[in-house]
Amino acid sequence: MLNVLIFGAPGSGKGTQSEELIRRYGFRHISTGELLRAEIKAQTELGQAAAGYINEGHLVPDSLIVDMMEKLISTLAGAEGIIFDGFPRTIPQAEAMETMLARHGWKVDIVLNLQVPEEILIERLLNRGKISGRSDDNIDTIRKRLEVYADETAPLVDFYTRKNVLHNVVGTGTIEEIALRISPIVDKFCKVSN
Repeated sequence: MLNVLIFGAPGSGKGTQSEELIRRYGFRHISTGELLRAEIKAQTELGQAAAGYINEGHLVPDSLIVDMMEKLISTLAGAEGIIFDGFPRTIPQAEAMETMLARHGWKVDIVLNLQVPEEILIERLLNRGKISGRSDDNIDTIRKRLEVYADETAPLVDFYTRKNVLHNVVGTGTIEEIALRISPIVDKFCKVSN
């Protein structure tokens, strides 16, 4: 099984490029953001705990995310590949992920780091907020999310560079242009399904 992390600042196109990878390779997609939004909508205990952090632009604590992912990863045996979108977001989460995957004989194979200038990220997120109505896509929360990303998530670039699995990808241009930059990286690891 191929395990791909899609990584980048809020608004870098992780979800969009995950959809392209699913279409091309038939991978399973795990988005912690989507999972948390579903928990919030269902008003579960996890959702209620997560909502306050998300609405203020903070990361949900590692312990909540790791527990959620531990349960989910154990259900994925037999998948062609998995795209992890939004996990891990901190060094402790990355270390926990390595342990979780190792229990199944798996590892992180590819980390795609979508690189997008901040002004484009802000523009994308403001536009997405108008369309989706997401409460965390307003200018104050966007700036806070980008600050949190720089402080807590960006250090993962060094973590995965040391493991020789990080691939920086220019995340500007059309969806197809970005997908065409990603495909050769993934093609080295697996057979195209269609």
